[in-house]
Amino acid sequence: MNNYRREEALERRRKAAQLAYDRPHLPHISNGDEQSFRHDQNTADSHGISKGESSYLMTFTKGMPHNEKTGLVNTPLNVQKFINAIDSGNERDFRDTPLGREENVGYVCKLPDWLSEKAKTGNNGGPVGLRAWESQSAGLAFDLEGPDAQAVTMPPAPNLGSEELEGEMAEVYTQALLRDVPFNAFSNGVMGCGPGLNPKKDISPNTVLNAFNTALADVKKVNELTSRLQKLDWFNEKKELKLNEQEEIRRCDRFCPTPATGYRGITPGDDIGPYISQFLLVGNTGINGNDAERKTRDGLITYGGISVNQRVRTATPGQDYMQTWEEWLDVQNAAAVGALEEYLPGNTPAGRRFIYTPRDLATYVHYDALYEAYLNACLILLGNGIPFDPGIPFQGNDKIDHQQGFAHFGGPHILSLVTEVATRALKAVRFQKYNVHRRLRPEALAARLFKIDTLQHMAPDLRELFDNLKDCKILDAVADRNGQAGNYLLPMPFCEGSPMHPAYGAGHATVAGACVTILKAFFDHSRLLEVVPKDELSREDFEVLKKVKPGITRAKVHSSNLAYVSVDNGQSLSVVPVLDSNNEIAKLTVEGELNKLCSNISIGRDWAGVHYFTDYYESILMGEEIALGILEEQKLTFGENFSMTVPLFNGESRRI
Repeated sequence: MNNYRREEALERRRKAAQLAYDRPHLPHISNGDEQSFRHDQNTADSHGISKGESSYLMTFTKGMPHNEKTGLVNTPLNVQKFINAIDSGNERDFRDTPLGREENVGYVCKLPDWLSEKAKTGNNGGPVGLRAWESQSAGLAFDLEGPDAQAVTMPPAPNLGSEELEGEMAEVYTQALLRDVPFNAFSNGVMGCGPGLNPKKDISPNTVLNAFNTALADVKKVNELTSRLQKLDWFNEKKELKLNEQEEIRRCDRFCPTPATGYRGITPGDDIGPYISQFLLVGNTGINGNDAERKTRDGLITYGGISVNQRVRTATPGQDYMQTWEEWLDVQNAAAVGALEEYLPGNTPAGRRFIYTPRDLATYVHYDALYEAYLNACLILLGNGIPFDPGIPFQGNDKIDHQQGFAHFGGPHILSLVTEVATRALKAVRFQKYNVHRRLRPEALAARLFKIDTLQHMAPDLRELFDNLKDCKILDAVADRNGQAGNYLLPMPFCEGSPMHPAYGAGHATVAGACVTILKAFFDHSRLLEVVPKDELSREDFEVLKKVKPGITRAKVHSSNLAYVSVDNGQSLSVVPVLDSNNEIAKLTVEGELNKLCSNISIGRDWAGVHYFTDYYESILMGEEIALGILEEQKLTFGENFSMTVPLFNGESRRI
């Protein structure tokens, strides 16, 4: 290396470091709930501690020993040990935080006396082991590219007593109750698609539902529960609330949820077409552009000379877990009951299927390599010949450019970069989870409602939350699902419930925000997404299009007006027309379906009962900032004059 090159390499690194240093570094602020709730005499006596000590009612304490009578962390001092270990990052401090039982410190590891049959016999007939916390000190690590893990932040999570938390918890409960309803019942077009019908109140006629491959009974199930959500202040557009700017953003697109609009994300494209992104269903036609081995509807993604199958393992429908106090308490006390969930036989066609129900999506986000959905999307985009952003070089005719992108501005560049951002996102979100917010998981808040008679005196706002969810009959529906009056535990699709780290932010969502931002930066995001050949348009689908837009002809139907959905109990894909939330004919775009992919994966964790809505939205925004920072710094390393125009999740754009 000559000296000029050596000095220039150093200067580029200095510029990147200066760019990172000069970015605004906002303060990290929690919602204040951690120290707000203190033990009354009754609960203090149950714990053998003094009245007035911190109860950590709204704090993540999973893994520490919990009190059988209250469900709260048994010894408040253990939470402080946990926090001290998080702040120091010292392995010895983590070992000194009791895991599962009080004496489990240092190198002592004794199993608790498990209460549930699953924990007693889940290890080949014997007791299961202990489950440790995950990457508590990752937010203390440094990176040499992109924003520092502590240079990005998230606003405070909704606190107990807020209308938003009330709406979020109600939403998570209803998602658990709808886990086995096919996603086609959540599609645009199932509400108000017909003359004189109100999209917010009226279910579409059977002729329309048939075209969307859904059943009236399924839409009614969803409508019954979204109607209950509408009774809460958070979802009532006529109810004025005192909110800050970010809370207003999170609320404005979520008024009056219906089967067609409920449980979706709030980024551009989320409200277009079916609920599930095409990137979670379709594949490529073959190993290259001339290989017509198969159809995109076969769901096989070209991965070099092999293929990736989009079909997921089928978890047993209707089978939930942690619905008894004994199972719930064992899981909070670190019982390692993971991988004990049940599936349909793998040697039958039903053993795998295209994502058909929310339970399938929950299974996807249970075992996914965190960036796999975005790597798959990248492979689909490359295989389908979607061009890069117009500002990226080497896209002209070879006769003119005399160069193709490969090591830079080509397939290997984007394929590696879309995965590279994931670890940066995970470190940043770990800092938010552990060092700032320590938000309890939905399964724990549900347990607080289950123990309302014991806990209400230390937290009147908990009583109000209980009463409001009771009034709209959501808690009654949960108790019916659990088969026991007064049992308001959250039915979980995973035996182990949530991961062993706090809820806010969400790892999946932060990674989703970062990876999707990279894809939108590289590819021509405004491009129409054409995955359905026009000759697959059925008569029923065309009749719906004619109802929506009288006078339309088959010749005027564009491929982007059509989308695939999972049908036949997930065994195949079928075509449906693409409508917007107003039941107008719409078109799929690269940006819209990538944003929807981001929301699907993130909110898939809500369907799994392990996250709230704000965990999704605020996390994807932080992931977006991380990706933008990496792109800005990487641009300094190239000699070519190029640009990328990145559409943001809030509808604005950023030019790199």
